Amino acid sequence: MLLRQLEYLCALARERHFGRAAEVCHVSQPALSAAIRKLEAELDVQIVRRGQKFGGLTPEGQQVLSWAHRILADEEALRQQLSGMRDGLSGTLRIGAIPTALTVASLLARPLHEQHPQVWLSLESLTSRQIVHRLSEFELDVGMTYVDGEPLGSVHTVPLYVERYLLLTPRENEISKRPVVSWAEAAELPLCLFSPVMQNRRILDRNFADAGVAVHPVVETDTVSAVYAHVRSMRLSSVIAHAWLHLFGVPEDMRVIPIEQPRHEYHVGLVLAGRRSESLLANALLGVAREMDLAGELDRIMRQWVNPAADGQEK
Repeated sequence: MLLRQLEYLCALARERHFGRAAEVCHVSQPALSAAIRKLEAELDVQIVRRGQKFGGLTPEGQQVLSWAHRILADEEALRQQLSGMRDGLSGTLRIGAIPTALTVASLLARPLHEQHPQVWLSLESLTSRQIVHRLSEFELDVGMTYVDGEPLGSVHTVPLYVERYLLLTPRENEISKRPVVSWAEAAELPLCLFSPVMQNRRILDRNFADAGVAVHPVVETDTVSAVYAHVRSMRLSSVIAHAWLHLFGVPEDMRVIPIEQPRHEYHVGLVLAGRRSESLLANALLGVAREMDLAGELDRIMRQWVNPAADGQEK
């Protein structure tokens, strides 16, 4: 059994098409098909259902695929360790982050790059469910998502900060002069929020429900930048996470007001799939996260924008 055969199998399972899998692996389609047939002969099982087109994997094939992911992950970890011993830590760290945590990733990236300049980052915006799936398939090294909300399965989690919620609203609204607002009051405003497929939105919906109200946003979207764009152009309000402020701040004609403490708190943190905690690149990111007071930094930035005395500092 060769690692190349396992790589071809993983590519085929991912692409679900012999031609596309061959293209990804930079080989001809006959070469890829021959390698997988040889793997089947060596293991004495049928791995792929064949017809006029790719028909999926057999139950035995699914087991082989699971082991292939583990073997290739171990091989990559070995390469990282040997490279680190020889030249210092290097390679590509693959991170999947929910949109509400994407801005925080940049706060971790800077010290990581300063400590390990030969480490590159590949950062994707994904839903929490996509992150869990991609971790299980060894297609990510680290996830950034909620660690105490919906079930994550068998993973290793490192909480980073508690997500806090603020009302972003135009200054002309009377409610903008309030020191704090309730969830019920926020629900009465024309809102722009994340779409229901996003976990952040499901958390907000639970907070609104705990207050005995439901929301029907004017605009729903799946990116932080789109929330800010529509709030600004349509003079809407939004419930934002405090972690967005360090990058997006508050538009000059708007204000942020704390919303009363919800019944439940949710931590955003790093998530690693069991064996991937052995990755040197993932461990380097964990080390950076443990060295810095990320929660304190986000709270400090929030206080600058929420404190009325800071109005003159707003851009």
